[in-house]
Amino acid sequence: MTARLAVCAIPVFLTACTGAVDPAPGSINDPYESVNRRIHERSKATDRAVLRPVSVSYAETVPVGLQESIGNFAQNFSTPRYVVNDILQMQAEDAIVNTYRFAVNTTVGIGGLIDVAGIFGVPARESDFGETLHFWRVPEGAYLSLPVVGPSTERDLAGKVADTFLNPLGYLIPSPERYAATAAGVFDRVGKRGRFARTVDSVLYDSADSYAQTRSTYLQSRRYQLGGGAAGADAYDDPYGGSDAYADPYEDPYVE
Repeated sequence: MTARLAVCAIPVFLTACTGAVDPAPGSINDPYESVNRRIHERSKATDRAVLRPVSVSYAETVPVGLQESIGNFAQNFSTPRYVVNDILQMQAEDAIVNTYRFAVNTTVGIGGLIDVAGIFGVPARESDFGETLHFWRVPEGAYLSLPVVGPSTERDLAGKVADTFLNPLGYLIPSPERYAATAAGVFDRVGKRGRFARTVDSVLYDSADSYAQTRSTYLQSRRYQLGGGAAGADAYDDPYGGSDAYADPYEDPYVE
């Protein structure tokens, strides 16, 4: 009950803190830039020392089919959360499609290890509470660079926190089993970092200003997706994420 009340209070809190409207297209609201830059540099150091070598090794040694199965399983576990957000956004069609995907993949797809619905031509329609807050006209807020998570905004950070409480499976599956999905999600992110090492490295290590490049790419992609220009989840909810396990996470949606 406390968690639900906290989720319901998020829109009011953010509206009071960030103002009434979203920024103009192309504008950047980064009042915490000095702190964000320090966090970004620490994240780069962690990536260089730990995440990059581990993820590249993982991507090169673990069979692609197994990596896909792990990603499918993690996504299938998250699908009921997509449905909740679809309902909150009054997207009935998306809610029906995601419910169908969950039913098919959980049964025929062996708990989600195989994306049978995708094979049938029904791709995932990912959603998150940050998108729901946007639908509720909660403003974007300031840009944030978060440890481990990567680029975000105040609204999307609130959405990430709320999403941890919105998955019905989290309340239905007992403790030991539910952590399998969390582990699968971690391995999926590690695999994506490894598969897209060259692209991610070009942003983090080859850019004249990797912080500004990461910030610009994240904000452009997220705003594009929330404006209806892209289907599925935002590829920048985490720096190596994406609705397509093999889509480039740093692809600029404005480049044709």
